[in-house]
Amino acid sequence: MELISRSSFFSMMRNSHTRMPPTQAESVIKNIIREIGQECAAHGEIVSETLVAFMVKAVVLDPSNGFNMDRTLIKSDVQKLVKHCVTRLLDNKNPSLDTIKMQVYFDMNYTSREEFLEEHHRVLESRLGSVMREITDNRACAREELESLYRKIVSYVLLRSGLGSPTDIKIVREATAALQSVFPQAELGTFLTLSKKDKERQLKELTMIVTGIRLFNRDCGKGGEGIDDLPAILHEAIPATTQHIDSQLQISQEQAYRYTAILEKVRQNPLMSVQLQPYMLKEALYNVRQYEIFLQIILSDIITCAQEVEMMIKKLGAQLEQLKMIVKSKTAVPTSQVFPIFIALSNLWTSFQDETVLISVLSNLTSHLEAFLGAHELLFPEKVLRGLLDGVTVKTDVCRMREQMDRVNAEDFRKLEWLFPETTANFDKLLLQYRGFCAYTFATTDGLLLPGNSAIGILKYKDKYYTFNSRDAAYSFAENPENYINLITEKAKKNAELIQLLELHQQFETLIPYSQVKDVDKHIKPITKCESGTQTDTHILPPTIVRSYEWNEWELRRKAIKLANLRQKVTHSVQTDLSHMRRENGSQVYSSKDASTQSMKEGSTRVPRPQVYIAGLRGGRAKTTCGVKVNLTRAIDET
Repeated sequence: MELISRSSFFSMMRNSHTRMPPTQAESVIKNIIREIGQECAAHGEIVSETLVAFMVKAVVLDPSNGFNMDRTLIKSDVQKLVKHCVTRLLDNKNPSLDTIKMQVYFDMNYTSREEFLEEHHRVLESRLGSVMREITDNRACAREELESLYRKIVSYVLLRSGLGSPTDIKIVREATAALQSVFPQAELGTFLTLSKKDKERQLKELTMIVTGIRLFNRDCGKGGEGIDDLPAILHEAIPATTQHIDSQLQISQEQAYRYTAILEKVRQNPLMSVQLQPYMLKEALYNVRQYEIFLQIILSDIITCAQEVEMMIKKLGAQLEQLKMIVKSKTAVPTSQVFPIFIALSNLWTSFQDETVLISVLSNLTSHLEAFLGAHELLFPEKVLRGLLDGVTVKTDVCRMREQMDRVNAEDFRKLEWLFPETTANFDKLLLQYRGFCAYTFATTDGLLLPGNSAIGILKYKDKYYTFNSRDAAYSFAENPENYINLITEKAKKNAELIQLLELHQQFETLIPYSQVKDVDKHIKPITKCESGTQTDTHILPPTIVRSYEWNEWELRRKAIKLANLRQKVTHSVQTDLSHMRRENGSQVYSSKDASTQSMKEGSTRVPRPQVYIAGLRGGRAKTTCGVKVNLTRAIDET
């Protein structure tokens, strides 16, 4: 990787040699870079061509050096360019040079997670290419040759799986036993008859199956010689690496807060700016802010690794349990059931290996970045910092944001668009200009970096998004954005490290980091939200559907035949006795309705209750009983 796109760099420098052919101009540029490297080496400083090329660009961009891009560089100009570059490359006490070296080192050694894993697998494939060719191109016939080929297959399986050394006898025996259970040596004859692609595919499948078998045996306690416990190793390594980066991030942030507080104090006292000019305080702030940004990028990748490892550990346990349930105490198990699980186990273990390598690379990258912070202790010992901070309140980025929460009133700017969290769906994903630092403060204070507060509003100007640390700063910037943007660009020409720190790659396209070349023109557009409603008429235009239209030609033929037949038919009508003199009649009736009446008074009648008395039922002296029935019911008129 290169910090500078080489083609764009040569095109930029070729503009200074417009009268020369392209090949001659490129040779001149290469000679300049080589001469600068040799001069630095003569003074005991070894520099890479990438760093030299970046420094040449930085020196040419700086207007104070007096280089004109529109005219041909003469010999004195080349000597002047070489002298300036060598002087800056040998100034080891300059935080600006440390920042540039840090940026070059990071861009040459860091890639995204996807690109790293892709490159890692490609390197492994290239290393195993010679071993695979020895197997696929083999034409063994004799017994000894077949045995030698089988041993090569075992070695290939061990090398590709990464589970032990092919020189360890115990590991080789275990891998051979696992391979023989799925690919006996007797099947080598069939293997040799396959095409080269089929051989390569079968070797990869055998590697995954053998790896799965060995992992299962290791879990059951029956093998696993030379297999490291990667889940346990990652379980310890990830928290340790995260804790180290967090501590380094906290130290760098505290240092940035102190530098910022001192610079704010200097801004209020012009006399102090003259005294502190040799200390290069702003360059030191840029250095520590760049270090902080790189640490946040690495920390984000490690958090992603932690999430992936946690998910893979759950999958590994589930696959092993499923395999135990299938196998149990059976002597034979269908391959269609266990082979897919073995392959899944192998893929999971490969992912564990990838995460282990990635964590190691990120950890080493973090350690090497610390080497570019040495100038701080030389320029700003603790005693000097305490004296400068006397009477100054050191504020964190969060405290600064909380102090300035007055939001922008979008109605004050009719021609500009302001974005807010409640009106923009992807508010947190917008690509902010200058890495989210306040553009107005940076332009008006000659390079002071203060974090912008998105909560007060994000300004959208020419499809770019700007944040500010206060409402007043936002209003001032919105009055004339182009003026402040140009001031920032001119400041970046004087301090080349700002081009990557503030992501000014579109203004300086010849200094685009390799990792961001593909993403220059890509940016996330805001998805604005608002309450709205629409209403449409059911049928605005009259319908134009032809109901009689028929697309089926056979249906049209049927209708045509029917019409042709009707021309030869006659319609007859007859009447019967029942239908003679009949016609349709209609009648109209009124529907019934509820009716009620009311009387003048209420009345009631009472019926007398019948009463009958029978005398003589108790009997007497006579032997026979004689009863007399007496009706005691009163008359109706007596009631």
